[in-house]
Amino acid sequence: MENSLSLAIENLTSVSVLVFILGFIAARLKSDIRIPEQVYQIISVYLLFGIGLKGGVSLRHSTASGLLKPIIATLILGCIIPALAFFALKFVKSLSQIDRGAIAAHYGSTSLVTFTAALVFLDNSKISYEGFATTLLTIMEIPGIIVGIFLATRHLNREISWSVSLKEIVLGKTIILLVGGLVIGAISGDSGYARVEPFFVGLLPGILALFLIHLGYLAGLRIHVIKETGVGLFTFALLFPFLAGTLGVFGGYLAGLSLGGATILGVLSASASYIAAPAAVGIALPEANPSLSITASLGITFPINLVIGIPTYYAIAQFLIS
Repeated sequence: MENSLSLAIENLTSVSVLVFILGFIAARLKSDIRIPEQVYQIISVYLLFGIGLKGGVSLRHSTASGLLKPIIATLILGCIIPALAFFALKFVKSLSQIDRGAIAAHYGSTSLVTFTAALVFLDNSKISYEGFATTLLTIMEIPGIIVGIFLATRHLNREISWSVSLKEIVLGKTIILLVGGLVIGAISGDSGYARVEPFFVGLLPGILALFLIHLGYLAGLRIHVIKETGVGLFTFALLFPFLAGTLGVFGGYLAGLSLGGATILGVLSASASYIAAPAAVGIALPEANPSLSITASLGITFPINLVIGIPTYYAIAQFLIS
């Protein structure tokens, strides 16, 4: 427990957390420090492909038997979490069924940046984790969005263009780059990865810091939307990640993951998408209010996970596994 507390304090003073706070404060002070859109897209590609590539190299050393239970646990969590989110949002009276489903889809999916921040946290703390963690990230990305869209429309007399929505999910930038990186990493192996490792590993903390400044700025710009929706959505975005994260850690524990692996599955379960989900949900549920989903996931849940969530899920995993 003392170790968890010291890591939590260390996380509060980490570059990742501090630069996010800097971006948030800058937005509230109306100082425009946002990253240009082109640079934002380049960093997104860098993170997605780099994480996939590293995961693919590690995946090469994994066995099918070692992957089976974690994959099953991830699929189950990917279906349960959006359903729980949809039910919890029923108590936010101002939300329509469509908006509840749209938000649930975001919370059923995952956040690459939160995942990356968790890897940096574990690496800095010298805590090992399974090499196939990126595989779990990729797997959880899809079912949560599908379940959220289904729940949003199940009692409505309307048709969903599932072919278009699924195409956006599966062939979107997130899945293509993650899966592509996994495949290339698995094929090229350690020798091939060694040639690009300085770029994708050595530069990662610095590039992530730039990305977090931008996300902090965006969170600061959007925080006013929460005031307009009332305390219900704010409470959900604040507390639901800890419920989902706890379920994720417990699922990792049952699946036989290590301390670091269970922490990562907890982080994936607690995170909410603001890259992959908005595009797919926008196609399937055009009448949903995108500001609600993005503000809840990026403006509240993301910073909560970044600042106190990651060390909290580690502490829960340590309690269960150690």
